[in-house]
Amino acid sequence: MSNFEIKGRYKGGLVGKTWLTFSKKVDSQNEKNAIGKVYSLMGSEHGLKRDQIKIDEVKAVE
Repeated sequence: MSNFEIKGRYKGGLVGKTWLTFSKKVDSQNEKNAIGKVYSLMGSEHGLKRDQIKIDEVKAVE
């Protein structure tokens, strides 16, 4: 398992029209699975759909 740091933006705010930034660290086997995990986490934590989340950067961290 590797650690990945994923940075991006999601639609939020009072009206859902502004883009708010986020940064998540997840353990995953590869980059693709790490991105899927972040979509899942953000969806469950904030009630977002995948089209409301934009991934800007993915990097492996120690």
